[in-house]
Amino acid sequence: MRNQINRLARKIPTWPLYIGSLIPPAWYFYAGVTGRMGVEPIKAMEHAIGILGLQVLIASLCITPLRTYARINLFKFRRALGLIAFFYIVLHLLVWLLLDVRIASQIIADLYKRPYITIGMAGLLLLIPLAITSNRYSIRKLGANWRRLHWLVYPAVALGGIHFVILRKGWQLEPLLYLTVIGVLLLIRVPIARVIPSRARST
Repeated sequence: MRNQINRLARKIPTWPLYIGSLIPPAWYFYAGVTGRMGVEPIKAMEHAIGILGLQVLIASLCITPLRTYARINLFKFRRALGLIAFFYIVLHLLVWLLLDVRIASQIIADLYKRPYITIGMAGLLLLIPLAITSNRYSIRKLGANWRRLHWLVYPAVALGGIHFVILRKGWQLEPLLYLTVIGVLLLIRVPIARVIPSRARST
């Protein structure tokens, strides 16, 4: 089964992921315009796109554990997943800025009054340099510093999980499950960080 998955992954190009990533936000926009997203379509669209961004970001973090523990190699898709997650999170922000709040003074006030917004913004800011440097030129130019820079994804996804928990108010199950998954993925990075360098030295 593992070998079949790896063989299939080698045959599948990454470009369909980028094209497919346009479908969910397009559908949410269409559903909102046609009244299929409830009485508050903007809020519903904002939430749905934000959740989607967090889900894809979590999926990108699963790539390394899958290779390390299950020997399933999906590394070729990691960059695409990271960029798609960034795209969704930026869309989530734009829906909030341009369709939900719209008033500049209210945006600034919300940043002070609502800590979950500030936390979410901080997570997005951490992702910006990662999105900018997710290309072969940056990998060559930055060398070993590229890997260190991209460790920013870990605090970024943690902030995203915290943002979701505080947004929901109270201890609701869904955001806590997301935060738990994120916590597990971050905790298992410790042995992974030790295993990969030791393997690199042995090759």
